[in-house]
Amino acid sequence: MTHRTARRQFLSSAAGMAGAFALAPAALSRTPAARRSEDWFQISLAQWSLHRSLRAGRLDHLDFARFTKETFDIEAVEYVNQFFKDKATDFDYLGEMKKRAQDAGVASLLIMIDGEGSLADESSKKRRTAVENHFKWIAAARFLGCHSIRVNAAGGGDQEEAKRRAGDSLRRLADLADPYDINVIVENHGGYSSDGEWLAGAMKLANHKRVGTLPDFGNFNLGDGRWYDRYKGVRQLMPWAKAVSAKSHDFDQGGEETKTDYLRMMGIVQDAGYRGFVGIEYEGGTMPEVDGIKATKALLERVRDELGGGG
Repeated sequence: MTHRTARRQFLSSAAGMAGAFALAPAALSRTPAARRSEDWFQISLAQWSLHRSLRAGRLDHLDFARFTKETFDIEAVEYVNQFFKDKATDFDYLGEMKKRAQDAGVASLLIMIDGEGSLADESSKKRRTAVENHFKWIAAARFLGCHSIRVNAAGGGDQEEAKRRAGDSLRRLADLADPYDINVIVENHGGYSSDGEWLAGAMKLANHKRVGTLPDFGNFNLGDGRWYDRYKGVRQLMPWAKAVSAKSHDFDQGGEETKTDYLRMMGIVQDAGYRGFVGIEYEGGTMPEVDGIKATKALLERVRDELGGGG
């Protein structure tokens, strides 16, 4: 299936929902109603933080936005496509997602996409298929009022060739996303992408206004027991950041995250001039998910106050 065919097929299936794309102005539809003007970043919640509850059926995906607002007083969410994988073109379902988020006063920021193919695959056919597989999520993100989809720059073979392939695929995907006002952002998420220098290089090769990064504080595992310096990596990725992921695992008695110095890390984010949302992504296993999310939020709020308004 070509890009043109994929686009035509999707638009045909969406014909009955044409009016839904006449969204409210972006600034209104993507920004929580209550926000403190003095804050240099706002806090959002990545759905992966509740993956155990979602997988166990203790929380329904459709209730995620409401639960986030009521439980954590957080007014912006980041979805993970794994929890509604077969619903990308189901506009009744997407419409219900959108309605429930709006009813709760919660902004939908982005969709994290997994399982749709490797954008840096050595096979040109597989790369083309991966790009086409992501298109439906671009349109779904636009419908929901998101600003971005998060993709993975996975692939093997020669490192430099993989970088070139990633840049090319990202540029092609961004060309598809541009008419929808959707960004294509890449997370450091294993393999070559956990090397900050490599991913920054892929950004330069893509060279597209819609292509950016989602720096994650913790995903710098290069494999075989090797780790890329997380502070260096985030600093390298921040020039292209359109979102930031505050990964957390464990906390000491003082409420500090044990693997990442949040004051140092958020100082890097601030110094880069970033003024967007910072998403909580709790992955710990030593405390319940709700408690881990609350601990991460409290830490971010304290660090935000310590660092000041950010100019």
